[in-house]
Amino acid sequence: MVKRRVSDSIGVVQGRYRQELFICQFSDMVNSKGCLWSGGDPFAFSLPLVLAQLIFIFFVTRITFFLIRPLKQSMVSAQLIAGVFMGQSGLCRNRAFSALMFPPRGRMVLQTVADLAFMFHLFVLGIHVDPTMVKRAGRNAMLIGASSFALPFVLGGLATYTLPHLAVVDEATAHLLPYVAVLNSASFFPVITSLLGDLKILNSEIGRIATLASMVTDICIYVIFIIGTTVNSSASYSKWSGALCIAWIGIFLIVVVFAVRPFVRHIARTIPEKGSMKECQFLVVAMIVLICGFVAESLGQPAALGTFILGMVVPEGPPLGSSLVYKIDSLCAGLLLPAKFAISGLAMDIFAIGKGKSLLGVEAVIILGYFGKFAGTLVPAVHFGVPFRDALSLALIMCCKGIIEASMYIGLRDNGIITAEAYALLLITMLVITGALRPIIWYLYDPSRRYLGYRTNSIQHLDPTSELRIQVCIHNEDNVPSIVNLLKASNPSRRRPISVFVLNLMELKGSAAALLVPTHNRRGKAKLKSLPSRAEHISNAFNIFAHRNQGSVAVQHFTSIVPYATMHDDICTIAMEKGVNIVIVPFHKQWAIDGTVGANFPAIRMVNQQVLYKAPCSVGILVDRGQLADNQQILFGHSFFCVTMLYLGGPDDDEALAYCSRMLEHPHISITLVWLRHSSDNIENSVESDMIRWFKDNNMDAERVSYKEEVVKDAVGTTQVLRSLENNCDLCIVGRDHKQSELTLGINEWIECPELGFIGDMLATSDYSFSLLVVQQIPPGTEFMNSHSLKPVSSTYYSSSGKYSHRSGFGSFG
Repeated sequence: MVKRRVSDSIGVVQGRYRQELFICQFSDMVNSKGCLWSGGDPFAFSLPLVLAQLIFIFFVTRITFFLIRPLKQSMVSAQLIAGVFMGQSGLCRNRAFSALMFPPRGRMVLQTVADLAFMFHLFVLGIHVDPTMVKRAGRNAMLIGASSFALPFVLGGLATYTLPHLAVVDEATAHLLPYVAVLNSASFFPVITSLLGDLKILNSEIGRIATLASMVTDICIYVIFIIGTTVNSSASYSKWSGALCIAWIGIFLIVVVFAVRPFVRHIARTIPEKGSMKECQFLVVAMIVLICGFVAESLGQPAALGTFILGMVVPEGPPLGSSLVYKIDSLCAGLLLPAKFAISGLAMDIFAIGKGKSLLGVEAVIILGYFGKFAGTLVPAVHFGVPFRDALSLALIMCCKGIIEASMYIGLRDNGIITAEAYALLLITMLVITGALRPIIWYLYDPSRRYLGYRTNSIQHLDPTSELRIQVCIHNEDNVPSIVNLLKASNPSRRRPISVFVLNLMELKGSAAALLVPTHNRRGKAKLKSLPSRAEHISNAFNIFAHRNQGSVAVQHFTSIVPYATMHDDICTIAMEKGVNIVIVPFHKQWAIDGTVGANFPAIRMVNQQVLYKAPCSVGILVDRGQLADNQQILFGHSFFCVTMLYLGGPDDDEALAYCSRMLEHPHISITLVWLRHSSDNIENSVESDMIRWFKDNNMDAERVSYKEEVVKDAVGTTQVLRSLENNCDLCIVGRDHKQSELTLGINEWIECPELGFIGDMLATSDYSFSLLVVQQIPPGTEFMNSHSLKPVSSTYYSSSGKYSHRSGFGSFG
């Protein structure tokens, strides 16, 4: 093989918008063919060079993200900062490094790979967008979104018009100012939802308002884009060219909506609800993405815009949306997409910003746009009753920029619309302002703040004849039988009615918009047809339970589709809004038939821990080993279902005993109260025996109730008592928290699940076979406060739920 001394030739020619490099390269300089062994340079060939570039960009980006992540910065910011560091402002100032790693001949191949990745990434972002959300937006949310776009747009327009009259502005700057004004008016939906997800406030009250408001600003920016395209085409070519451009774009949209969308939906229907896409199905969708990108590029629009529109019509959520996101986004966003923003940084030289003319005016328009965005969001939000601190957080959220804005800056620079200096100003201002606002938002807004200081009536402090409000959380259909039977055991009657709030919890997949809505109307029919079939199965089970207990049970259904990290917010929100007395959540472990752990869900455990810490009411964790789910004939037949209440003292045990007392009138339940006390306790002077006295005075006449006092000296005696419960117990009820004493000394040293307490954790091991309900009255460190009086909802038996919204006028936030 002949070794070439020169692999390419570079010259300067006049391009379409500016002077550009003209590169001539040998056509066979693609694969290195082992040139390293003959003394050649692998970086002289296209394939090894682009592979080395991707590897280098990946590691620099990840290291940058690792360093700035504690400051609540996003991956996009890390990619842009890494690009600046690798570009003319950093490593590429060294000509040797620039010639080796980022030579001009290698940038075109890298740019092509990056644009292809960005095109697929925009398709994924389009999948996350639900256009129907606009229908559910309330008047206030729409007005906030419109004001958030209109005020910066008007201020930017005024600045664009007045600046040339106040200062000397060159022609290039005067040309780019309108584009700067329009871009600063936007708050794109994918950017806002990505920010909310990073800060774990996607399903918060402010998060839902910001989501809806960003949808409104998206519509506004698209309208301006269509008008601008029409005017620009008519001015550049002929008066009919603008109309033809819009017509072809309209035809493209019609084909995508009315031809491609039904076809993709047909593919989605062939995928099992809990299954995954076949390879042929994925390839068909990927080919449609490429075709949409090609058509959009041929019509004079960015290829990524065509794929983004396609993504919006693809059915969101499982199984199709989540499968596509999983298959595409990991490779594109994780490995290839950083090259898109690294290239943008390579072309930016921070040290050359001061050489441009009229840059002070450009920066003034940029800052004025951010100010207009802030004021345009804050003022209407406060006017519509949002607390000032929350409105301030909302305004700061709407000011943040991200991947869409950065890509638009790159496109405007590549098309010669904005200068390199203006591009640098836009990008640096975005990085500085967004980077500063993210930690401020994280500090200012805590969605749990509004219910942490709120306390509903506990069961212990509730009038025994008043309505008991129970919220049950369902993660999968296996949770339903045990929870329904627990509700039956709670003995609802017309004299002591029960209101049940069923919260169907699902992980957010394949969508960016969190959902919290009532899913059934007064006749029990589903409101949202797009929900998985499991929601209908779950609601039917609870509706049958309510129907069989007419006049004593009311059921309301809610569906929450959110990330596991913030799922507890929706649980606590429903508990606060509905004045719930106790929340029942399933344990994160499920047992197999042989008594071993059959399934373990760490994410559910994390949710339970957050609920225990932040819930505004009592919490019960149900550990079901099959007695509740499988022994329906024992529970409601001729035999007794044996419930054991283990009492050591404290507010949690008092709450557990109060709930246990609700089961006393059930004809097929026997209750055994076991008071475990130390041998040195003085019963007469014990404050913790108040609930015991009340229980004995009011319930000892029943034939199905027994009472035991177990006197022990140490933890060994406590363990022996716990072992004895195995003989005749189907369900054990115990409080979560107990004070340290000689009765428990040593038991808490080997605790596996702190959320159950050390007694509950011991009873949840494989040494015991009965089911367990662990009750917590109030979160540790809080004080009990009676809630306001609530109107009973048990006036009818059917599933009845009104429209849920945090504040009137903002819509369903879903």
